[in-house]
Amino acid sequence: MAKQSAGILLYRKINKQLQVFLVHPGGPFYKNKDMGVWSIPKGEFLDDEDALTAAKREFEEETGQPVNGEFIKLDAVTLKSGKRIYAWAIEGDIDQETIVSNTFEMEWPPKSSKKQSFPEVDRAEWFDTDTARLKINAAQAGLINQLITLV
Repeated sequence: MAKQSAGILLYRKINKQLQVFLVHPGGPFYKNKDMGVWSIPKGEFLDDEDALTAAKREFEEETGQPVNGEFIKLDAVTLKSGKRIYAWAIEGDIDQETIVSNTFEMEWPPKSSKKQSFPEVDRAEWFDTDTARLKINAAQAGLINQLITLV
């Protein structure tokens, strides 16, 4: 069965300009990568878990801040890997400078037998929608396009 993730597309309007909140993946593989690697805060969930509940949990795990309010369900998108991303948009504001992400462990450097801990998200930023579509994983750009038509 293909993997599935659930996430939150947080947005705000500044001077009538739509902005979206994206996160940059942590860890050594993404350290010097920018275009096409950003994402909405999201994470995997199992079939027996409610997708929106998972999306809210993952948002809090990756930013350190809860998200509540009126969620707008977006159509799911599929990544090249086959993973389905279920997402909800919500208007809100968050200080990207104060996010605190959970961490993961991996062997680093490779074949060193040493385990290192890395944040799941190493930074977050607000982007206008044109910039966001360049920064985000290509398959997730469809979520931004949906948001634009909805708001």
